[in-house]
Amino acid sequence: MTAAPLPPVAPEVTATLVEDLSPRLRKRLDAAVTKLGTRPTHRDGGTVTIAVDDDTELRLHAPGGVVATVDAITCGCLLAPACVHRAAAACAAPAADPAPESAAESAPDAAPDPAAQPTAPRVPDSTPAPGDTTPPTAPALATTPASAPATTAPAPAPAPDGATPAQREAAAVLWSAGAAVLEAGVAGAGAVAQAALLRAAHTARLRQLPRGASAALSVVTLLRAARAGDPSYRTVDLVTALAELLGTAHRVGTASGAELAAVRGRARRPYNPDGSLRLYGLFTEPVVTDSGHGGARTWVATADGRLCTVGDVAPGGVGRALGVADRTVRLGDTALTHRELGRAGLAVSGATVSPDGRLGAGKGVKAVTARGAAWTEPPLAALWETPPAEQAARALRSVSRYAEPGGGGSDLLFLDVEILGAVRESAGTCLLARCDGGVPVRLAVADDDPALAHRDNLMLLATAPGTRLRIIGRLVPAPHPRLTLLACSHPTGESTVDLGFDRLSRADLPDPGAPVHSAPAQPGDAGTESPLHLLDRRVEQTVPAGRATLGMLGDITAEARRLRRAGLPTAAGLLTALRASAARRERDLFGRLLPADTDGFAAHWLAAARYTAAVAESLCAAAWEPVPGALTHAPTAAAAPT
Repeated sequence: MTAAPLPPVAPEVTATLVEDLSPRLRKRLDAAVTKLGTRPTHRDGGTVTIAVDDDTELRLHAPGGVVATVDAITCGCLLAPACVHRAAAACAAPAADPAPESAAESAPDAAPDPAAQPTAPRVPDSTPAPGDTTPPTAPALATTPASAPATTAPAPAPAPDGATPAQREAAAVLWSAGAAVLEAGVAGAGAVAQAALLRAAHTARLRQLPRGASAALSVVTLLRAARAGDPSYRTVDLVTALAELLGTAHRVGTASGAELAAVRGRARRPYNPDGSLRLYGLFTEPVVTDSGHGGARTWVATADGRLCTVGDVAPGGVGRALGVADRTVRLGDTALTHRELGRAGLAVSGATVSPDGRLGAGKGVKAVTARGAAWTEPPLAALWETPPAEQAARALRSVSRYAEPGGGGSDLLFLDVEILGAVRESAGTCLLARCDGGVPVRLAVADDDPALAHRDNLMLLATAPGTRLRIIGRLVPAPHPRLTLLACSHPTGESTVDLGFDRLSRADLPDPGAPVHSAPAQPGDAGTESPLHLLDRRVEQTVPAGRATLGMLGDITAEARRLRRAGLPTAAGLLTALRASAARRERDLFGRLLPADTDGFAAHWLAAARYTAAVAESLCAAAWEPVPGALTHAPTAAAAPT
């Protein structure tokens, strides 16, 4: 048999199959999932067959692409349907998204864009300044002194326009499921814990809480990646997903009005009518995701400077990305390819646009080719006139780990820079440049895949110090100014360069041959790292091994003292409270240990996670402030579009 991927399974199907298992079979479930993952599979139409052994087959029926009912998973063993195989198959398959995109409006993207910014909670309005004098607002629920009794996260009585009792109940289930993952860690959050999350997600979806449901599904997906040893898994992603889940669940009981609407979220991306638009192409970037999707995204600007995108992303990887760039844009009647649109223009009538700027391609959308504009001509030139610090602050609101979903905005920065050369870092070599205000900025490779031109172009540009370029990059939140470089004006001033697709040559450079050098230390470099990492690492340390890991820590007085000396007293208090909550275990009258207070620990952990992210983003914003006494650059030349 040939290997075939398992079809997605609806969350409620997986939860039901696991809940129906006997306690004895639940103990065997994780081993069964692992074993089933090694067995050969075969697809025949909408049915995937797994060879459990030489005599037994397991079938997943997904005529619509998703296993939607419990009866759609059948097993031929003697114990079926009460066997462990059906539940193991459901746990081994990816969790289905119960609210797919509207097919009509997402036509430009053959699948929902996996490269889009993930949903995450909002950064509190009271984001701390680098000096750190007050904690962020939202996590204040967990700033209880270490000596105080641990508390759960009860929700106060809702305002008249607050959440319904059913929604608060669903949010409590989400909180409990997330707190259980923190208690057990990745190592202990097996199929049973994941099924509890899936049940919570299904309940939240039924109670009109799609944001919480989506967060729970994200946690399940990341837990499975971590337990499977997926090389693309990062602990920080699971930290963010868990904080999103817990933060959203808590806020359902406290929010009202517009805030409650944001906390509830939307089941589908809305595409709102936007009338007639005049669009000017900026550049095209390849999209290649860890999930195997590939394609291209073209960025355009409206006459009033709003940024929009036209994308085509589907399963296929880097090969598809290279091919899609030269395919016709699926928007109205235009014959432009993605790369051509990046240097041309469109006149669109009946336009529809999502809050994150994606252009819809419904039947009523009409588009014809129009003249584009050079980066130095109106209206595009205005994008480079905003000071870098203001652009970075705007981009941070978009890329924040806890950004409000649907808030719009872009993570792109438009800068005039002077190349200084290459700089070696622990993760590789990047390009060092100086932008307006004398701010040194590091320009990193957007994608290291050798089939794309990013790496070769960046290393070639590094050999031409003194070259002035107009660039477009994506903000990378860091304690020092940092972007991934996406597009630039051609060094000769004759055109623009899509750095993922177009390849520069040495003949394009004015002065090749500069050596690679080391850059001066900046905040965040080795040896100058902010002591905030003392708290951040404890937050991340909890996720792999659970609460007990922090409970076994020794004396942390020295770490807390170092944080206070650095002007971070709130971080010191959060670290002390988190450690105390992890170690606290009460005993009954007979001296027996009582169950740990998982809710209280989760509340302290959530406060620490939100706080570290808020301070890190504040440090990032401060790093983009102009250097005192530095001169600004004159605008660089960029040619008209081809």
